[in-house]
Amino acid sequence: MAAEQDASLRELEQAVREIQDRVRARHPQGERGTFGVPLAPLLPLLHARDAAEAKVAAIGTVNPRPGGLKNKLIQKWKHFIARVLDWHVREQVEFNRAQMNCVQATLEALNDHNRALESIATAISECQAAIDTVANRFGYLPEALEHTNHRIAAAEVRIEPLKDRATELADITKHWHEWRKEWERKLGINETQFLRSVADLQSGFSHRTSQMEGTFREIAQAQHRDFEGALNRANDGIQKRLWADLDRIRTEYETIIHSELRSVRQKAFAAATLPPVPAPAAESQHPYDFLRFAERYRGPELYVRQNFENYLDYFTGKTRVIDLGCGRGEMLELLKEKGIPALGIDGDQESVAICQSKGLNARVADLFQWLENEPDEAHEVLFCSQVIEHLPPLELPKFVKNCAKKLQKGGVLILETPNPECLAIFATHFYLDPTHHRPVPPILAAFHMEEAGLGRIEVKRLAPAIDSMPSLASLPDDFREAFFGCLDYAIIGQKL
Repeated sequence: MAAEQDASLRELEQAVREIQDRVRARHPQGERGTFGVPLAPLLPLLHARDAAEAKVAAIGTVNPRPGGLKNKLIQKWKHFIARVLDWHVREQVEFNRAQMNCVQATLEALNDHNRALESIATAISECQAAIDTVANRFGYLPEALEHTNHRIAAAEVRIEPLKDRATELADITKHWHEWRKEWERKLGINETQFLRSVADLQSGFSHRTSQMEGTFREIAQAQHRDFEGALNRANDGIQKRLWADLDRIRTEYETIIHSELRSVRQKAFAAATLPPVPAPAAESQHPYDFLRFAERYRGPELYVRQNFENYLDYFTGKTRVIDLGCGRGEMLELLKEKGIPALGIDGDQESVAICQSKGLNARVADLFQWLENEPDEAHEVLFCSQVIEHLPPLELPKFVKNCAKKLQKGGVLILETPNPECLAIFATHFYLDPTHHRPVPPILAAFHMEEAGLGRIEVKRLAPAIDSMPSLASLPDDFREAFFGCLDYAIIGQKL
């Protein structure tokens, strides 16, 4: 076991000696000296070169710091400063690297110089040893001296190129200190400029940060003021809309109350002024409050009268005018204001009573019986609004023929009814009234008039659906006109 340890130690010592020999061969230190003068040691210069290279490599880098949010922010700031100043220190880094290359070249030259001196010393030592050997063996023979002189001359010839190299290395060594001092001076200047630039950048960044913070505060304050202003305006708008809605609701309720009171007054006045009638005749033909229904879903009397003004041209100058199905008497009132005498016929006792309470000429009668009892060609204008849709479909031709018989030559029959060409009436108006039977298309009404002997038939479409349903404006014009045109129509025929 001990033998093995001794062998391992010897191998280790041998390896260490080999490493030392290689280091001395590469960087001779002149331990034995040349011509009695030791060579200059280069290891301190080598260490200084390595330290300088480490400093050059560290320029522009950021020292690591332990973890944490604060240190992370500091590291990001250092990286940002390093990237910002990269353009400023780039020339300095290149200069430092050139200086290090110069130092490396000088170090190599000094190593070569030491090797050359060692070679010279070795050659001279060999010559001296040869001379000593010859002198010991043969004495001071002239031939040996001559031979030695030749060898010395040959050595001098070999040494001559090395002298120039040694002179060059001596000059380099002489000027190296001056170069180093100049390099250190420039390095100090560059460091000063670098630190000044960093300070300027830091102050500029602080100023810019302060400006941005001030600008941000001003923007935030302006936005806050705008938000408060918008909030106040929105609040004012909401309050205005609230009061407007309250006024509208109050107006609507007042209108409804006024209409209900008016209906009550009309019924009470009619009941008080008309003579009593038998119970079956006094009973209304409608199973519900017809007046209230008409007020809510057909429209107020003023609205209906305004629509009836479209027919005034057909009544001008006429004296024998009949309103078949006069209802609340809107047309009778309008004709009375224009000075045109007219008679209203309706099968509802309550409606006729209201007309009579207004001072209008109205009678209770079944339309078909009244037409049967009237003489032929006795009237100039027969007006019938929103009635024919209440008749059974097979009774409509008979009704139109009876009307045509009662018109004198040139007399006019006017029929107004919901327009089935407009699909909107089926979703809104037509089926609200449970007494409606079936809508009458304009083509069918015109056919019945032709069959009854009426001519010059004219169809007028009334009450555009888009006025009461604004959402129809989103449809194409041609499609809207074809399927959602007017809610009502009037067909006018003249007896020829």
